[in-house]
Amino acid sequence: MVSAFSESSAKNASAPKSRTARPPKKDCRPPFSRSNRLSVDLALQGGGSHGAFTWGVLDRLLEEDWIEIEAISGTSAGAMNAAVMAHGVAEGGPEGGRAALEKFWRKISNAAMFSPLQRGPLDILLGNWSLENSPFFQMMDMTARVFSPYQLNPMGGNPLSDILEEMIDFDRLTHGDIKLFVTATNVQTGCGRIFRNADINEDVLLASACLPMLYHAVEIDGEPYWDGGYSGNPAIAPLVRECAAKDTILVQINPVERPGTPKSARDIAHRLNEVSFNSVLLKELRMIAFLRQVVSVEDEEGARWANMRMHRITGDVMLELDASSKMNGEWAFLEMLRDEGRKSCEAFLQKHKADLGVKPSLDIDAMLPEV
Repeated sequence: MVSAFSESSAKNASAPKSRTARPPKKDCRPPFSRSNRLSVDLALQGGGSHGAFTWGVLDRLLEEDWIEIEAISGTSAGAMNAAVMAHGVAEGGPEGGRAALEKFWRKISNAAMFSPLQRGPLDILLGNWSLENSPFFQMMDMTARVFSPYQLNPMGGNPLSDILEEMIDFDRLTHGDIKLFVTATNVQTGCGRIFRNADINEDVLLASACLPMLYHAVEIDGEPYWDGGYSGNPAIAPLVRECAAKDTILVQINPVERPGTPKSARDIAHRLNEVSFNSVLLKELRMIAFLRQVVSVEDEEGARWANMRMHRITGDVMLELDASSKMNGEWAFLEMLRDEGRKSCEAFLQKHKADLGVKPSLDIDAMLPEV
């Protein structure tokens, strides 16, 4: 968050297969009901203001009383959506979660009203959400290539700090029913650290969303941290190892595939941003695909990974947006993304409701590299 806080069906036939692998068992459970809720985990990507798309997905999911959210792994904007929603649910159930998310994003928009990062008149007229033509954005982009945030913002202020302090009672998160996993990247080691409910506070969320060209590294337990997207966007491992749910719904706001070859400096930078913030996630998904084909039933750890049913919600609108719009905090933009998130979630439920609890709807086998 940056403005205010600045299915392929082809299988890979060449992949090795173990003789000890077993086909999945058929699910014979009765239809879902209020007394027979399906437990799911959520994996929420980061992406600045684009996280408002995830807000829409969560808003729609919270209307489904047959779904029970056991855990959420989130990074950056995904982590903030997770923490805000979990706090709201703990306070007032699903409706409390929905209200908390709307309040949070309204505060983001209100803060952005005072930011010099605004669209130009022509972009407004053409309905273009990009900030690329904003003189201040261009100046900020060039300045960030020469000066560090320690020079430009010596006090290290972050406008998100006050919003998080006002929105979230972190003690309530500690005792909440939803497990939270927030990823931040240790600057010194380059490794991701996953923070759990009892460890999550304002600094952890700020660290998970800390873009190093804009903000000071956030110190936690004497160690500096940057945005979690560099090491897990989001991390899938804790959902596999520490949760009982066998279905994980990934809300993906950074496109994996984008047609064409970027040729301008601007387009190259945008695509590099998407690739870098998807790379670790794709490695984990490919590992799940590989383990499904080779894991032995006696391998308890491998079986956990292989048996995870992955699902994905994304939207075509994300392909229409460039990286600069991640800093756009206009309410009209956030509302548009929320509505697109709700529509994408509705389409997912219409198409894959029967798959949840039964089989994966995301063909991650197609993600295995050719050999």
